[in-house]
Amino acid sequence: MTLTPYDPFRQLVNMRKNFENFFSDFDFASTISFDKHFSGIRVDVHESENEIIATCDLPGLESKEDLNIDIQDNRLSISGTMNRSKETKEENVHRQERFVGRFHRSVTLPSRVSHEEVKASYRNGVLEVRMPKLMKDDKKKIDIEFYH
Repeated sequence: MTLTPYDPFRQLVNMRKNFENFFSDFDFASTISFDKHFSGIRVDVHESENEIIATCDLPGLESKEDLNIDIQDNRLSISGTMNRSKETKEENVHRQERFVGRFHRSVTLPSRVSHEEVKASYRNGVLEVRMPKLMKDDKKKIDIEFYH
């Protein structure tokens, strides 16, 4: 008899797959959307000796005004709005899965950072925030170098 390790989330994954398969044949399945804030953006955080680097994929941003970055109490907050520059008539839409609307994500940083020297850049749909380590506690709005 083969022993397999217990995975408590396996049933949830299977249930989600079954749910998606069941509703994939119906037209209303493609109309499911997020009316509130979307927090599904994924953030990678790693650190070197001198800084903490956060990276996340945010494809589809059209300007730096659509993105906000704040650091307060050892937490990095990324929020903004995804817009679509091209409008599609409702009757011509067959499936709509890309996210449009407001998003927000906060992560706890592994150590304190200098708010004055934080640099953020957005290139090819990827946001990178570089935060030098420090033992100081303050808040500052971060300016973004936005390459379009």
